[in-house]
Amino acid sequence: MSVTIKDVAKRAGVSPSTVSRVLSNHPRISRETVAKVKRIMEEMGYHSNIMARSLVSNKTFTLGMILPRPAEELFQNHFFAENIRGITTQASRNGYDVLMTSGSSENDEIEAITRLVKGRRVDGIILLQSRRNDPIVQFLQEHKFPYVLIGKSEDVPEAYCVDNDNVQAAYDATSHLISQGHERIGFVSGPPNLTVSSDRLAGYRQAMEQHKLPMNPEWIVEVEFLQESGYRAMSFFMNQPERPTALVVIDDSVAFGVMRGLTELGFRVPEDLALISFNNIYLSELSSPPLSSVDIGIYQLGYMASQLLIRLIQNEAVQPNRMIVPHRLAIRESTLHHISKRS
Repeated sequence: MSVTIKDVAKRAGVSPSTVSRVLSNHPRISRETVAKVKRIMEEMGYHSNIMARSLVSNKTFTLGMILPRPAEELFQNHFFAENIRGITTQASRNGYDVLMTSGSSENDEIEAITRLVKGRRVDGIILLQSRRNDPIVQFLQEHKFPYVLIGKSEDVPEAYCVDNDNVQAAYDATSHLISQGHERIGFVSGPPNLTVSSDRLAGYRQAMEQHKLPMNPEWIVEVEFLQESGYRAMSFFMNQPERPTALVVIDDSVAFGVMRGLTELGFRVPEDLALISFNNIYLSELSSPPLSSVDIGIYQLGYMASQLLIRLIQNEAVQPNRMIVPHRLAIRESTLHHISKRS
């Protein structure tokens, strides 16, 4: 015979309603009571009936997650794997499951989000990318459905977001290259419809302008967040009559493609071209040479987004609506070959 809430309540010396509140992560239950009830649940082998909990609370205890498109980015870019790990870890600790969905086009994404929201299959949504004029954000706003954006919304300033200061992060990365003596610095950007691309490009420009350094339009290219995109970009950069001596690259995966392209063209990092990128995934220090990268706290971005969404679902007051995860520079050999100042 299965263990019931009443059995747990009797052993713990509390009411069945208290056990129910522990299961629903009610904020007014003391930490001591929560720890005691959960310990007894484990000892007695109690497993909550999710369907019954949903009927009582009118909640699914499930978070929805919209995966990015194109799908290649998800499987080839380590950012998303680490981001999702943070989301699912926090969700699991609070008794929530995670349901992932995606679409190959904008229409497919809207259909997927409509099924989740109108079918009441999830209690809230996490968006892994922030885009300009995003119809999903507009849909969620119109339906007053809880959601959290990893990034920021330029169209909906009041949207709940977990983000980095990407302008400052790119400014710091560019300033590091300038401190190494570089004056001709290029930028490998991401798709222009993503706010992270425009923010990092803005930070690069701020640093270059502050130091009165030239910004040749041909030294700025836009690519997808894929290694192959970085690889293809190198033929363009290194065949220019006056090429940059250093690059700020939007993403580590793209930077790996840049390094592969340079090697095939017979150039060396950092002697011929210094590189710094973003994300600081674990492969960055294993590359040859080890890659300088801006650590943006990928796991923390996902963890905090999940935490924030659960608080919104539980109708907790949350201020401010935009939370910032700090960044730091992880400086390695790809930028440490000092060059002399050019006239």
